Amino acid sequence: MPWIEANVRNVDFKTHPSPRTLTTHLPYYLMPRELRIRMGKIIYVCRNPKDVMVSYYHFYKMNPKLKYEINWETFINLFISGRVFIGSWFDHVRGWYTHKEDFNILFLTYEEMKKDLRSAVLKICKFVDINLDEKAIDTVVQRSTFKNMKDDPLSNYSFVPKDLLDQSKGNFLRKGIVGDWKNIMTVAQSEMFDKVFKEKMGDLPTTFLWDLDEETAS
Repeated sequence: MPWIEANVRNVDFKTHPSPRTLTTHLPYYLMPRELRIRMGKIIYVCRNPKDVMVSYYHFYKMNPKLKYEINWETFINLFISGRVFIGSWFDHVRGWYTHKEDFNILFLTYEEMKKDLRSAVLKICKFVDINLDEKAIDTVVQRSTFKNMKDDPLSNYSFVPKDLLDQSKGNFLRKGIVGDWKNIMTVAQSEMFDKVFKEKMGDLPTTFLWDLDEETAS
């Protein structure tokens, strides 16, 4: 699926046959205006921010366009303050969630897909009004596992030139697990992040799984 904000081939999306599928990291206020009158459907996938931060740290290290080395301690501060490429995770999730009534939108979390991928596929099918038989659903689920997507050239970004994404420094699709933040964050860093999360997101009824072995946390 082409990126709305990275149309490097200057494709006229309007000429694509319907249904058109696009992807984006844009905040809600930069989306095409037609979506505000519910002319399209949006599937918004978010992930617990500690794992996002770890994943993003590794992405930074393999992206030549960012042009500098950065240590983990510094990256935590940049991430929390929103001074990273694409901006603040907190603002992005809060913005979309508090404006969800403006769009025809389905919210999913990465963690719920990891926990029960089949249920997530069924939710998506219902949302986009596609009826699949059991065999087709099985195929979608099997092809959508992290392992299979990591091996698939269409999803692992192996086709991206090295000057844009240097995968000699790591895989674009790395581990895909829930709770990998525990392998890099210290207790003090985790507690500090929890405090920031509560300050920035505590008033929203959103929930995230920080680890598949733990209960859902707000």
